[in-house]
Amino acid sequence: MTRKHLITLILIVTNTLTVLPQAGKGVYRFLDLPVSSRMAAIGGTNVSLRDNDVNFAFINPALLTTETDGVIGLNMANYLSDIKFGTAVYGHNFGENNFMSVGVQYVDLGKFDGRDELDVEQGLFTAKDMALYVSYARPLNRYFSVGATLKPIVSAYEQYTSVGAAFDAGISYKDSVGLFSAGLVLRNAGMQFKGYYPDEDGSQHRESLPLDIQLGASKKFAHAPFRFSLTLHNLQRWDLSYTTDDTQSNLDGTTSEKTINAVDMAFRHAVFGVGFQEYGRFLFWRWGKTI
Repeated sequence: MTRKHLITLILIVTNTLTVLPQAGKGVYRFLDLPVSSRMAAIGGTNVSLRDNDVNFAFINPALLTTETDGVIGLNMANYLSDIKFGTAVYGHNFGENNFMSVGVQYVDLGKFDGRDELDVEQGLFTAKDMALYVSYARPLNRYFSVGATLKPIVSAYEQYTSVGAAFDAGISYKDSVGLFSAGLVLRNAGMQFKGYYPDEDGSQHRESLPLDIQLGASKKFAHAPFRFSLTLHNLQRWDLSYTTDDTQSNLDGTTSEKTINAVDMAFRHAVFGVGFQEYGRFLFWRWGKTI
């Protein structure tokens, strides 16, 4: 397989796997995949929901709590063709105010039939991405917690490999009755130490990581089993269009200026989610009041 064909494969696969409603930029796009089925069900990302789910530390490390101690999270999804991706995480606390977790996020893109520019078979090859998560969090007071994550990253596509590292930092707020919570996180700040291939001058061809600043809030009603969440992502840049071309082709063969209004662009930054929980307890409360 030639370098040109492999680069094309990397671009196609990484953009196909990007599930968030945004224009994909940067390498290691697998970091944006949902880390659990619950996370996928509420929109793919959430930085505010602090309810002792150890999987949410993948998105915001400040969501680790005293209740995530000794908890294991295992998640795997069978995607298109032979593509598989998933996560594994374990939470462990040290003392009363030191919350930690260690996890891994991976994508296995399966096996590919390698061929050169003359369509001669070159044998099978694989393509995989993996990131290790080491997270730490501690409470500042009864309302606020802060956390950080270090993520070494390895990516291997046939003979092309890349190594990088990313850093996450987050803060979480939860009110005293547990009905409202909020979070702010800086994700994937880092760099690519080794690119997939060198530039013409022999230096490493480094690409930017998918930096993402997210702000979110979650609200639960006191007497209803619903929790609503709103997460705003990619706050570091306004334009989330998929192309820099400002023209569009019309059916009559002409072209016209392509514009995206402010409301449309704002909704590209927003992820809405709703959770249904504590239903049994809710029914019991209603039954008790009726009696």
